[in-house]
Amino acid sequence: MTSEELGEELTADLAGVEEIIQVSIQSEVPLLHEASRHLMDAGGKRHRPLLTLLAARFGNPAEPDVLRAAASCELVHAAALCHDDVLDNATLRRGRPSVNARWSDEVAMLTGDFLFARSFLLLARLPMLEARLEVNTFVRLVTGAMQEMSGLAPDQDPDDYYATMVSGKTASLLCSCLRLGALTSGADEKYVRELGRYGEAFGLAFQITDDLLDLFGEEEKSGKRPGTDLLKGAPTLPLLYALRGSGEDSDRLRDLLGTAEPAGRRSRLTDEECAEAIELLRHHDAVGRTRERLDAHIAQARAALAPLPDGAAKDTLDFLCTGLAHRVS
Repeated sequence: MTSEELGEELTADLAGVEEIIQVSIQSEVPLLHEASRHLMDAGGKRHRPLLTLLAARFGNPAEPDVLRAAASCELVHAAALCHDDVLDNATLRRGRPSVNARWSDEVAMLTGDFLFARSFLLLARLPMLEARLEVNTFVRLVTGAMQEMSGLAPDQDPDDYYATMVSGKTASLLCSCLRLGALTSGADEKYVRELGRYGEAFGLAFQITDDLLDLFGEEEKSGKRPGTDLLKGAPTLPLLYALRGSGEDSDRLRDLLGTAEPAGRRSRLTDEECAEAIELLRHHDAVGRTRERLDAHIAQARAALAPLPDGAAKDTLDFLCTGLAHRVS
């Protein structure tokens, strides 16, 4: 936080959000309640409700619907993670056994569905139509995930594919968090619009930093083991650029991994092959192109903040951009 006073206000608001979450995940079915609590009590940084609360500072943050909107955003995020863990066969979530690992894939899928439904119910209580329409975020999340699974088409531009895919699976929720905070606080329409633009650009930048951490991150600091995305076959931006590139390094990467298209990608890599692929990517000019895209999206996010009134909330949103830039510096 860029202001101690703002930090104290947000801490108090987040406590209120947590109360709403705990009420929302209650169920008469013991297993459903236990699985939901297991996921939500694992912690997490609550970044998404925090964005909602920050956006509400451009209106009246004391409006009671603000906390409900913030809780809804966190429930959606948790539901998506629960489903992702099933798709990825993940065994850990935030340092604890994932729901699918502790119980089963079936329990995890139903728990995710339950959390999505609870989020819908919170949104349904919001009085303004514009806020209720944010339910379209769920459509974008699923669409983005399907585009990630489908992969890059042979004649498709990597930048276009990546922007569309990440806009759905990552940026859509961040954008919705900010818009909901502004809408439920009664902020001016132009502030709602600019905060949405900020969320889209910030979401794209955030995903690119995650892609770069897969190559350059230190597991102790980032919590992410290098090569995780590579082993999953995730279409990261450096990989998309490199597989469509020319030269010996791109040729070797295609030999190791197959083409950029899913049908040609290998599903299994040895540890030695993964290490070689990481090393080739680290020194590939695709990394420079990726960093250029990161800088461009951070600049777009900052430009969206320009029309907003000065203050601690705006300063904090700008500081988050600085944090992204330093995340992979």
